[in-house]
Amino acid sequence: MEANNNHDLEHAPLLDPPSPNAQRSKGKGKGTLVIIASIIFLLAMVALIISPLEMNIPHEQNNQIQARARGVAEGVSAKSNPFLSQQPSYNWTNAMLSWQRTAFHFQPEKNWMNDPNGPLFHMGWYHIFYQYNPDSAVWGNITWGHAVSRDLIHWLYLPIALFPDTWYDINGVWSGSATLLPDGKIIMLYTGDTDQYVQVQNLAYPANLSDPLLLHWVKYPNNPVLVPPRGIGSKDFRDPTTAWFGPDDKWRVTIGSKVNKNKTGVSLVYKTKDFIHYELNNHFLHAVPGTGMWECVDFYPVSVIGSNGLDTSVNGPAVKHVLKASLDDTKEDHYAIGTYFIENDTWVPDNPLEDVGIGLKLDYGRYYASKTFYDQHKQRRVLWGWINESDSEVADLKKGWASLQTIPRTVVFDKKTETNVLQWPVEEVESLRLSSAEFEGIVVKPGSVVPLEIGPATQLDIFAEFEIELLASEGIGNGNDNVGCGEGAVDRSALGPFGILAIADDQLSELTPIYFRLSSARTGSSTTSFCVDETRSSKAPDVSKLVFGSKVPVLSGEKLSMRALVDHSIIESFGQGGRTVITSRVYPTEAIYGAARLFLFNNATDINIKASLKIWQLNSAFIRPFPFGQSQ
Repeated sequence: MEANNNHDLEHAPLLDPPSPNAQRSKGKGKGTLVIIASIIFLLAMVALIISPLEMNIPHEQNNQIQARARGVAEGVSAKSNPFLSQQPSYNWTNAMLSWQRTAFHFQPEKNWMNDPNGPLFHMGWYHIFYQYNPDSAVWGNITWGHAVSRDLIHWLYLPIALFPDTWYDINGVWSGSATLLPDGKIIMLYTGDTDQYVQVQNLAYPANLSDPLLLHWVKYPNNPVLVPPRGIGSKDFRDPTTAWFGPDDKWRVTIGSKVNKNKTGVSLVYKTKDFIHYELNNHFLHAVPGTGMWECVDFYPVSVIGSNGLDTSVNGPAVKHVLKASLDDTKEDHYAIGTYFIENDTWVPDNPLEDVGIGLKLDYGRYYASKTFYDQHKQRRVLWGWINESDSEVADLKKGWASLQTIPRTVVFDKKTETNVLQWPVEEVESLRLSSAEFEGIVVKPGSVVPLEIGPATQLDIFAEFEIELLASEGIGNGNDNVGCGEGAVDRSALGPFGILAIADDQLSELTPIYFRLSSARTGSSTTSFCVDETRSSKAPDVSKLVFGSKVPVLSGEKLSMRALVDHSIIESFGQGGRTVITSRVYPTEAIYGAARLFLFNNATDINIKASLKIWQLNSAFIRPFPFGQSQ
């Protein structure tokens, strides 16, 4: 539709409060390029290097704040940021902390959670297992939590599935994956931390396959089934993948590690016929120098011609394989697309310049330890990811919980670019939609902010498209290929930033910009960056606030588009149909409850933008303990 003259508004400058007389936009319908390594992160790592780490955290000390990162001494990635605990503690009120809890993202009732484990679909139920501390809101005493859902949105908590109760996992039941066998059996391989702090691989299976809830699990009596091979460190052998089947009637499993004086990240490949006896391949599935320890490796096929997901064992001429590794050194999930050669169990990236660990990321924000599974019920590949807190442990202990999972995402090959995957929230999230508002052709002038009158702004599904109108010569911005995210939304250039301000208050004292920046006005030839700026998301000093983002492909004829799922303290942003994804955590002190607002903004100097949006209010998901004794 054409721009409506009613949108010819008095515009408010981005850095100042909006004018109280500014007309508000009314809905027409119903109701890097990136700052990857920050000073905060570097200081935290320096602290880890300088200070000797304790080998164990006694159970009774779990609730105490530590000056050292949790988990590193035990042989896993850091599960806390000691630097934040050294900052002045904000006086969080109970109302502020209560607001931070999400409404439709999965998280336990209380306490600590990290990696998603063993997702699967069985007898009408989706299952998610997860790293869980039942005793505290900080990492330690790791068990496997368990929950089920009919639709990946509404969840029912079940009893803990696996406890650290044997010598081979007494110091932690760590991450693992499920494999569904053709005869209906379910195999669960997981990493255990032994009584000697050695990482080993263990086998577990359901006690009763006819139980849709899979309540009881049996550990194989002769665990462990795998121990670190020669040349692999005792703390560098973890997180087995879902297995895939080969033409030699053997299953393959890959496990992350590192070699060459800890500098080269690798994925080991084991073959097995029975998941008890294994043979190690004499070469890696893949290795990338300079990437350090690989953990939570994921390996799966994607169709280059179809839109459905593929079972993990599928291969062929119309198939590419995604190899993903969570990099312990940087706490980022990197992936690459390439070709898997079944004859020797090796994988080669399509573009060596964007190999695992040096190129694409699944998510450019706060996101780690992701895990996919093939959903045979809907023939799709579904991705889970762990989202940590970015506030202090003091605040986490006060609110009594820490961490959540992303909304599950579908993953498909981008047939237009042929260089990346597309991630998108599962369609079931749309069942939460309530009233909507639509805005067409809102013109936002340089340096301006336009409030959007939508009502509550803390649980939203936002679609936005942007067109640009040059106010200067056609050559503006040409040649500035390294446009990046700048230093946030206040860093002005000719062609950006522009986008939306989420979780903002009326005075714009707290806000989270989600935005584009362009290097050229020519569609298809411009380098476009998609970014999120957390730096003004909260007034609290004990919160990590960074700028995240990356380049996003924009093809000729495409409009700039974004989708954002806003759920209190988490925002998941999808640029250009999910080519670039950014997850953010925000902890406002003012922009909460009814004070949270949504705005359009344009901080470019030489363009107008024309924005069209459709915004849904989202209901809360039904997440509670399983009602045993009641019919389902």
